[in-house]
Amino acid sequence: MRKAIISVLGKDRPGIIAAVTNVLFEENCNIENVSQTILQNQFSGIFIVSMPKSLTFDSMCATLKDGTRGFDLHFHIKPMDPEEQPALAVDTEPFVITTKGPDRKGLVARITSVMADHGINVTNLQAVFKGGSDPGANIMIYEVDIPVHLDLTALREELDSTAKSLDLEISIQHKDIFRAINRI
Repeated sequence: MRKAIISVLGKDRPGIIAAVTNVLFEENCNIENVSQTILQNQFSGIFIVSMPKSLTFDSMCATLKDGTRGFDLHFHIKPMDPEEQPALAVDTEPFVITTKGPDRKGLVARITSVMADHGINVTNLQAVFKGGSDPGANIMIYEVDIPVHLDLTALREELDSTAKSLDLEISIQHKDIFRAINRI
């Protein structure tokens, strides 16, 4: 078995995941990881699968297109390099950074640039822009891994300054605290 990354894009509707995973099952592929979301009305899914060596990427793509014919989906398959080494492990703590404020170009770029400058890895990002200047209507939630050795005070000051320049409210909380506060 070898690993591949399969990305799936198309207009959202019920049954996409069932159709894609049934094709993978029929082709003797094992799903190892999945990340799926809906952006506006578009389905986006990424599957990491182990697949038989006898199955080519071109034939897998053709089989996926055929097996999901009524969905008008777009597929891209990329092999995973078995020799690729994982990134060097750094001790981190999970945090959640949220911003609220008016929508404008460059919000995500400016906030994530501060994070990148501090060696922070964004593990999940949800951005909901509804337009206009209603601060409650435009929210970004960044799940991040912050290195334990990082000066949190300096990070908070730089994020606060950047957020202020963008007219954003910003909050930084350890993920455990965020979950406890936001539990429904």
